Amino acid sequence: MKEKIRMGMIGGGKDAFIGAVHRIAANMDGLIELCCGALSVNPETALESGKMLFLPENRTYLNYEEMIKKESEFPENERIHFITIVTPNFAHFAPAMMALEHGFNVVIEKPMTLTLEEAKLLQQKVEETGLTLCLTHTYSGYPMVKQAKEMVKDGALGKIRKIIVEYPQGWLSTLSEREGNAQAAWRTDPKKSGKSGCIGDIGTHAAHLAEYISGLRITQICADLNIVVEGRTIDDDGNILLKFDNGANGVLIASQIAAGEENALNIRIYGEKGGLEWFQHEPNTLLVKWLNKPTEIYRAGGGYLGDFAKHNTRTPGGHPEGLLEAFANIYRNFALTLAAKLNNEEPTPQMLDFPSVYDGVRGMALIENAVASNESDKKWHDFIV
Repeated sequence: MKEKIRMGMIGGGKDAFIGAVHRIAANMDGLIELCCGALSVNPETALESGKMLFLPENRTYLNYEEMIKKESEFPENERIHFITIVTPNFAHFAPAMMALEHGFNVVIEKPMTLTLEEAKLLQQKVEETGLTLCLTHTYSGYPMVKQAKEMVKDGALGKIRKIIVEYPQGWLSTLSEREGNAQAAWRTDPKKSGKSGCIGDIGTHAAHLAEYISGLRITQICADLNIVVEGRTIDDDGNILLKFDNGANGVLIASQIAAGEENALNIRIYGEKGGLEWFQHEPNTLLVKWLNKPTEIYRAGGGYLGDFAKHNTRTPGGHPEGLLEAFANIYRNFALTLAAKLNNEEPTPQMLDFPSVYDGVRGMALIENAVASNESDKKWHDFIV
């Protein structure tokens, strides 16, 4: 790299949880510099947030339209290379489309848009412009998730037969959206979150993880979505039966009313020869279970791991790496890809290993199809993209 990759941010001002996480992740490897921001729809918050982040006054904006327009007018050696969008779901599409139209690459929170139609329009624009869009499905950034994916791809487990992925949370076990919880308020408002609450928020993470590790694609679903907490207007719990394109079957469970749970994402994948298990609460461990021999324990940092796991590990074995490092892996791979393109070089497979606009489209398709399946009398619903 000849220079740092320059970044702008939309949303994520002071007191915004996910904005701070993005900034930490982007900064971790020293490849990216935050240069500007439209950090809040509240002018006072936007300006104060800019000062807290030591942004220049002339690059602290009050709205994303002004930011994108003015940043596109900067000389090439000062202009930002990409824009990160960390607003609620309903405010993803417009700034993402405008950024692409003005020549900026994009990093965006999931789910990518409010509707599948919007997601397809972003895909079309990415294909038209040749720009890069990165979707922050954080959990695919863990080294042992990379190891699991590589082992499945190499055929270590044989043909995949069954996938069980679960994401239980408990933070919406009460009607907290009416108790002053701002995160709960927008996530449970269909106008801001979209057609689905729980499936859109965390079910998309689970589905992406299943497809990412297995290399398979969901082809049919049978969804049961529930509103468990009385007074809520959108699903807070869901169970989905899955069929994959190689004939494998699976189960996806996502719940935000599993009282006592934190972020207990876990996945089990079984093939003809054995299976593997990964649990986000113990992210540096991968269990590999064999049909006729003892279970093996793979650990992050081990010299026996594959190239993709090693590429995404920063510390020797026994030094825990967690969510922030996984998040940073996505940003680093994205930044290395942009740097390669700026140098007219071909990015390596390791650089290109981050979720893309196509994953974003599939995430929105999951939401649309899960809602349609839940409302249908048919047992199986084709997964239509």
